[in-house]
Amino acid sequence: MKNILIVGATSAIATACARRWAAQGASFFLVARSAERLQQVADDLRARGAKGAVSQELDINDVDQHAAMLARCEAEFGTIDIVLVAPGTLPDQAQCQADPAVAMREFNTNVTSLIGLLTPIANLVEAQRHGTIAVISSVAGDRGRPSNYLYGSAKAALSAFCEGLNARLFKAGAHVVTIKPGFVATPMTAGLPLPGPLVATPDKVAADITRAIEKNRDVIYTPWFWSLIMLIIRSVPRFFFKRASL
Repeated sequence: MKNILIVGATSAIATACARRWAAQGASFFLVARSAERLQQVADDLRARGAKGAVSQELDINDVDQHAAMLARCEAEFGTIDIVLVAPGTLPDQAQCQADPAVAMREFNTNVTSLIGLLTPIANLVEAQRHGTIAVISSVAGDRGRPSNYLYGSAKAALSAFCEGLNARLFKAGAHVVTIKPGFVATPMTAGLPLPGPLVATPDKVAADITRAIEKNRDVIYTPWFWSLIMLIIRSVPRFFFKRASL
C-alpha cells in the first residue's frame, strides 16, 4: 500500500486524486490551510477505503513551518511513495497590475513558497532513492498572455524548476511529474467565462494525474488536447501574439 503526502489536499483536483488512491487502500498525510476542511477530506477518504489519513494544518506561505510538517510526515510514514503538490491561487491580473504588494503575494503563493517546500521534499526523496513528486503547474506557464501573465509567469517558473528537479532526482531513482491542466471546473474558476467544451472535471484530471504517476511521465497536459492547443499558441509569432486579445 502506498504512503502519500498531499499538500493542498483540500483542492478539488487533489481530493479527486486522493479518492482514487483511497480505493486502493493508500495511507495519507494531508496538508492544507483549513483544519475543518482537512478533517472532512480525511473522513471521506477513510470511508472510501484509505488505510489511514493524518491531517496537518499549514499555510504554504509559512515557509518556516515546512520542516516541522515534513518531519511529522516522516515520523508517520517512514518512507513516502508519492507526493502531490497542489496549492495555488488564481490572482486577479488587474489587481496585480495596480498593486505591487498583491503581485508579489500571489507570485510567492504560486511559486516561491512551493520552491521552499519542494526543496526539502526533493532532498528526502533523493535520500530514500525512491518516490514520485507530482506538481500541479498550468498550461498558462507556456506563454505570457496579457490576461493572466502574473499567474502564467509563476507557473512558468514552477515548470522550469520541476524540469531541473526531475533531471536531478532521476539519477537517484526518483521522479518528478509536471502536471499542466487547462480549464478545470473547480471553486477557483467558478464564475469565470470559460469555454464549456474545453472545461474538464476534477475527476478527469485526477485520472490523468494518477495514470501519469504510474507510468513515470515527465510532463502531462490534461486533458490531452491541451498539448495541441498550447503547441499552436506557442507557435504564433510574437508580432501577432502581442496584438491578440488573449
